[in-house]
This record gives sequence, structure tokens and C-alpha cells, in this order.
Amino acid sequence: MRFRDFHKNIKIRIIETFMSRFIGSMIFPFMSIYLAVHFGAKVAGLLLLINVFVGIGINFLGGYFADQFGRKKIMLFAEVLRFLAFLTMMVCNSPWYESASITFAMMTINSICWGLAGPANQAMMIDVSTPPQRKLMYSITYWANNLSIAIGGIIGAFLFSDYLFELFFALSVASAITASLVAFFIDESYAPVKTDMTPTQHITQLISNYGKVLHDKLFVLFTIAGVLILSMEFQLTNYIGIRLSKEMPSQPFLFWDIDGVQAMGILRSENTILVVILMLFVTRIHHSLKDRTVLVWSCFFFSVGYAALAYSNNLFILFLMMAILTIGEVFRVPVEQSYMAAIPPDDARSSYMAFNGLKFNLSMLIASITVTLGAILPSSMMAGIILAVGLIGTFILKIITPELDRRKEGAELRQHNEAVKVG
Repeated sequence: MRFRDFHKNIKIRIIETFMSRFIGSMIFPFMSIYLAVHFGAKVAGLLLLINVFVGIGINFLGGYFADQFGRKKIMLFAEVLRFLAFLTMMVCNSPWYESASITFAMMTINSICWGLAGPANQAMMIDVSTPPQRKLMYSITYWANNLSIAIGGIIGAFLFSDYLFELFFALSVASAITASLVAFFIDESYAPVKTDMTPTQHITQLISNYGKVLHDKLFVLFTIAGVLILSMEFQLTNYIGIRLSKEMPSQPFLFWDIDGVQAMGILRSENTILVVILMLFVTRIHHSLKDRTVLVWSCFFFSVGYAALAYSNNLFILFLMMAILTIGEVFRVPVEQSYMAAIPPDDARSSYMAFNGLKFNLSMLIASITVTLGAILPSSMMAGIILAVGLIGTFILKIITPELDRRKEGAELRQHNEAVKVG
């Protein structure tokens, strides 16, 4: 299985996503600073919170619309709207005109676009891929995302303050290219049955769709486990980062002495660099282990690694555990996402993907709670809590992986039968 064997929609989305995230990473990680400068830290925090909740709400609408009207239509609408938002942000941060209020409004429009297009994008990737392709597809996507975010973030740190107009110009160009690719090169992957429904009927159908999703116990358990495991990642920039800044004494590293804040930065860089390097090889490693075994053990080492980071102040142990948990991460992500792709029925993929999109927000919520607990409890207890959260997620996955395998085999059989009929 090679990149050239993928459907053209997958190739275009991977290349386009790399380009968009590369430029976006030069801007959006620093927009909290922009808002704090113009509105003050307290108001900036509230504005960012509004942005998050708007994105969550629209995410559910995006999932429903993509199942009702097709993936491409929703994606194209979102990409055109996103282009107009970025163009407006460029104008509002130009040498001739500046408006932080309009810039924030366009940030909210961008969140709406992510909410609309996200479930459709994910569902389309599943639509046009086969089960054997998905681990490689998700590995390449994860690798490209990490590489683009890492490089873009480094460049943005140097350019954001003095070249914001130029960055928004580049982002607008990238957005225009993306909209053109969706309009002229990407094929529609799902043709829903056309029905004439009133707005009231659409609301009823939307509630019914998500009711069915919530009644899928396997999916709900898989999502809960995913939230618990993903929350480990956010600990580094939340509780672990705060703990290191307060507790870790300066220690020699190569030719310098580094403190806890610098150690956190180095750990983040270690994780990103290792992900980028290891993802080049992990898909080429042939092993006899079943996917369920890989998923459970990778989550176990992932959880143990972050628990160690939550307790130790020894640089060697911190670097070693980051390497171990990163190995677990690169094995976990493709397997976890390929399982996710096998769960939804064909006519509700976007709705499932929209619900699955909540993992990020719920994981952030858990990470925020640990920050509050960390102000009260000692690091030894916090490490135990973080370990328990990860191991509970791992245990849930261990219990449900037999059913996940059956669901995955059923999806492969249906796809094989459809291919035979077409042939």
C-alpha cells in the first residue's frame, strides 16, 4: 500500500491540509496574545471561550448537514466562507486599517467553518478509503499535521508580531487554493436520498440522528475511552507544565542550565520531532500483533509515560518517558482512527464524526480540572489521578476491542460485497 494508491480526494486533502495548517500554525496559536493586547486578558479568555462553544454547536449541525446534503456541498460552502473571513482579517490588520473587533468576529466565522467542514472532511476520508488503507492514511495525515504545526509554529513565533498582514495574506491565498481544489478537483463521495423537509422536520431529524448515535453503546464507550486517553496529551501544557515551572530546579542540559519552563518546551519539541521521525517508519514495520493488542498496550505506555511526567523532576527520566509515550502515541493513533472509521453506518458517518469531534473539548475540560486539583493536591497524588484516568480509558478499550474487531470485519465484508457488485 502506497500514497499513490489512495483515492484522489485523500491525496488532495492531505496536501491541502498540510499547506493550510502550516500557514495557520503561524497565526492562530498566537491569536490569544493578539486578543489580550487589544481587549485585556480577562476579556480575551471570555472571547476564546465563546469561540470554542460556537465551534462545538456548529459541529453538530455540520455533521447533520453533511449526511443530509452530501459532503462536498458543505465543504465548499465552508471553504468559501473561510476564504472571505481570512480576506477580511487581512484587511483589518493591514497598514491602512485595523480592527480587533472585526478580526475576532472573523475568528468566530472561522470556528463556524471548522464546525461545518470538519465532520464532512472526516466522513469523506472514510467514504473513499478501504479498511486496509486506513492505518496508512491516518499515519500520513497525523505525520503531516505534526510536521506542519511544528514548522509553522516556529516560523510564526518570529513573524507574528511584525508581519501579521503578510501572514493573513498568505492564509487567504491558501484558503482560495483550498476552495478551488474542493470546487474543481474533489469528487462527491456520498449521495444522500433527496427529501423535501421543512425546517421543523430537519430539527426533528437532527435530534433523531444524534439520538441514534448516543444509543450506539460501542461508539459511546469508544469515545469515552478516547477522551480519557487524549486528556493525557493536554496535561503537558496544563498541569505538568505548571508543576515543572514551580517544582523543577535548574539542571544542566548539554551546555546550559534549564528550568522547568524550558524543560516543558524541550519535551514538547522532543515529542513533535519523534512523531515526525517515527511515523516515517511505523507504517513499514511488519508485526504479527493484532490491532487490539497494539491499541491496548500503546495506550498503557502512553498513560504510564504521562503519569511519570506528572511526578518526576529528573531530566533523564522526563526525556526517557517522553520517548516511551511518543512510541505509544505513533502506534496508537492510526489503529484508533481505523477502528473509529469502522464504527459508523454509511448514512450517518458525518453525525458520528461530529460527536467524535467532542473528544478534543472534553479532553481539554479534564486537563483544566487537573490544573485546579493540582493547586490543592501534591504531585504524587496528581500523578496517581492522571495514571488512573489513562488506565481507565485503556481498560475500557480492552473490554470493547473484541466488539470493535467484529464491527471492523463487518465493514470490510460490506465493502468487499459492494466492490464485487460493481465489478
